[in-house]
This record gives sequence, structure tokens and C-alpha cells, in this order.
Amino acid sequence: MFKVFWERFKHNKLALSGLIVILVLTIQACFAPFIAPYNPTEQNIANRLSPPSGKHFLGTDELGRDVFSRIVYGTRISLSVGFVAVGVAVLIGTLLGLWAGFFGGWVDNLIMRLVDIMLCFPTFFLILMVIAFLSPNIFNIMLVIGLTSWSGLTRLIRGECLSMREREFIQAARLAGLKNNRIIFVHLLPNVFTPILVFATLGIGSAILTESALSFLGLGVQPPTPSWGNILTAGKDYIHTAWWLSFFPGLAILITVLAYNLLGEGLRDILDPKMGDKNG
Repeated sequence: MFKVFWERFKHNKLALSGLIVILVLTIQACFAPFIAPYNPTEQNIANRLSPPSGKHFLGTDELGRDVFSRIVYGTRISLSVGFVAVGVAVLIGTLLGLWAGFFGGWVDNLIMRLVDIMLCFPTFFLILMVIAFLSPNIFNIMLVIGLTSWSGLTRLIRGECLSMREREFIQAARLAGLKNNRIIFVHLLPNVFTPILVFATLGIGSAILTESALSFLGLGVQPPTPSWGNILTAGKDYIHTAWWLSFFPGLAILITVLAYNLLGEGLRDILDPKMGDKNG
């Protein structure tokens, strides 16, 4: 099974490229103290707004901090937010989708009305509203992004379960007297793993963009903790004199989100070719 998957995956050049970039970013996040040449919060006013050079090859910011070191440490923040927020969204979305699709009736109606309510609100403005009532720290950001991102997965999982709950293997499990929870988690859940995996991969990129936007607006990760978004915030005031403050963190966000999108699209095409054909 894995051998067949790998044979298909390695021939998908875009997905393979995305995976390589993600592995590099993960290594960078894990070994940031060894990769970053400077302390990301260390200030050197005498060296402020220095352009890229041999000593600071991505330049320095308005407080003389090394931009490369801050971007390296910012990778930790972005990936942490992506993984935790998507983990929360996947947990909620999968459970609600499985229950709605399996039980149907009033359970389905209740869950789907909740999904409809969530979809009525623009997600980003809903996040802004919640963050306004909470202190803007990384843990609240992770939680809020996760709690506002599950509705699409719920609808997707529900649709898959509705098409499977009348199939022979589910009917056989019911006739065998298996409890509902065992049928849901042992028989249904493995059969909806593909959309969950694709959603999670694509969702990480979306969560990173959301965190960066919140940090850019000053509602995300707060200085001096380095985040790609708050590095961009500092850069906007020096866009004409210190272009590197905006260019390099923006490039990091672009490459990371693109890598996750390429990997997610590749996994969808490999694991569920019919979805790829429809989109093609």
C-alpha cells in the first residue's frame, strides 16, 4: 500500500517539491538556535536598518536585530500555529461530521444548522472579534483559529458518511451488534481519512496566513517574540528605505503557504483521483 502511494507521490513533482520545502522548514524550526547566527531579540541600535551584507545577509531591522535570525525563529511560531490550529479544527470537524452523517435525524439537523451559522460569519472578522475580547497571545490565536475553521470539514465528512452508512460493511457491523461508537471510529473513520488529510494539509497554509495577518494588524504574536507577521508590520514603516524588512518575511510566508498547498493538492490527486479529475 505504502509502496504504491510512494510510487505515485514521487512522480508528482509539485507535491514532492512542497514536501521538501516543508521538511526544510520543519528542520529550521526545530534547530532554530543552531541555525540563527544571532539572538532574534538582541538589539544593536548602532547597526539599525543595515542592508543585506556578509554580516547580516538579510539585513537588520529598526532596532538593529538580525532579520534572518528573526525569520528563522518566526518559523517556529508559524508552524506551531498551523499544526495546533488545524489539529483543533480537525478534531471538532471530524467528530461533528461523523455524528451528523452516521446518526442523521435531529443530530444531523442540529449540527448542520450550527455549521450554517458558522458559515454566515466571515471567518477572519469573526477571529478579529474574538481576539478583541482576549489577550492576543499565541495560545489564544491557535485556539481561536482552530475553533473557527472546522465547519468546512464537517460538511465534507458528513457527505462522505451519508454515502457510506448504508453500505454492506456498515450494515453487517450493525447486524453483528457492534456499538455505534465502534462502528463510527473503527469502520467509518478510516474510510474518510483521505479528505481529513487533504483538509489538514491545506488548512495549515491557511492558518499560517491568518496568524500572519493578525500579527500584521498587531493582534497576533506580540513583540519582541519574532513572527513573520510582526516583522512585516515593522517593515511597512520603512518600505521605501529598508525594503528587506517587508520582502523577506513576505517571501517566507509565500513559500510556506505555497508548499503546503502543493502538497495538499498532490495528496488529493494521489489518494482520491476522482476529486482531481473533477477539479481538472
